[in-house]
Amino acid sequence: MSGLSATIRVARQSGFVLDVAVVASRDATVAILGPSGAGKSTLVEALAGLVPIEAGQVDLDGRVLDDPRTGVFVDAEERRFGVVFQHYALFPHLDALANVAFGLRSSGMNRRDADHHARSWLDRFGLGEHGRSRPADLSGGQQQRVALARALASEPDVLLLDEPLSALDVATRARLRKDLARHLASFDGPRLLITHDPTEAFTLADVVYVLEGGTVTQMGSPEDIRLRPTTPYAADLGGANLLEGVASLGIVSCSGHPLVIADRTLDGPVLITIRPEAVVLHDVQPEGSARNVWRTVIDEVEPLGDVVRLALAGPLPLTVEVTKESALSMALQPGRSVWASVKATEIGVAPDGS
Repeated sequence: MSGLSATIRVARQSGFVLDVAVVASRDATVAILGPSGAGKSTLVEALAGLVPIEAGQVDLDGRVLDDPRTGVFVDAEERRFGVVFQHYALFPHLDALANVAFGLRSSGMNRRDADHHARSWLDRFGLGEHGRSRPADLSGGQQQRVALARALASEPDVLLLDEPLSALDVATRARLRKDLARHLASFDGPRLLITHDPTEAFTLADVVYVLEGGTVTQMGSPEDIRLRPTTPYAADLGGANLLEGVASLGIVSCSGHPLVIADRTLDGPVLITIRPEAVVLHDVQPEGSARNVWRTVIDEVEPLGDVVRLALAGPLPLTVEVTKESALSMALQPGRSVWASVKATEIGVAPDGS
């Protein structure tokens, strides 16, 4: 196949086991999204050839890079992976130009040509005037661009980015995300983005793999993950609410609380998703088209810029998002009693095959 295909099993001495299958075509950016301890670093090391796999196979454009059954193992320096590490791993004693040229010279290019090639990459990233600056003299954003230029200068077959924005402050991260998206789109090959940040995954990737506890729990487009999560972790990533229930004749019982849904054909265990903005809060019991109305208490309040995220107590522990103006006008705060409503058509329901 054209692209990267990897089936990987690696067991750590701690007892942790990574057992995943990942496919990345040449025209796609694939994000591996997971919490700390999910196995993301182990996956990076296995793909890059820093650790051999115990079972499975790593294949790039039909070339086997790692296969324990046949004894094939291609060393890291021969895999042609351009890697951008979480903290960039720039050589502190080398200036930006020498850092970018390092891989080129290691591959046998003479110093003059390597420096010329490296300088052209620094120019592309708007760093031409910083060629003689050492990493300590560069900002976090500039260091990130030097690391990306170094990875791309060697013309790799695969671009592997391990938490490329996590070392930056929030403002810089938001600004460079657009630049990174442009550079990823211009790279002609598989792009793998390893991240714990759902914003990075959802805005930069074409395909998202959710990694939990060493296994892939969900794979799909960013929209699939956000709107149709299959685990509580995935639901929390997109801010969606994920509930389990039992459906019968258009009603789902969730922990004893009935919810009217639009689909009357479902019968048996189901997964329910409710977007935070789909839940409407009221001072008094509402009248209207909403079929699902109940009284609840606000448990937590978290301001998030122009919106406020609320956690509701029972009977349904939902996350709700309202505008800052609504939160102020209704005096929404922990302990406040309110009415909640959600339309049947705003409730996503799918059979629970677990």
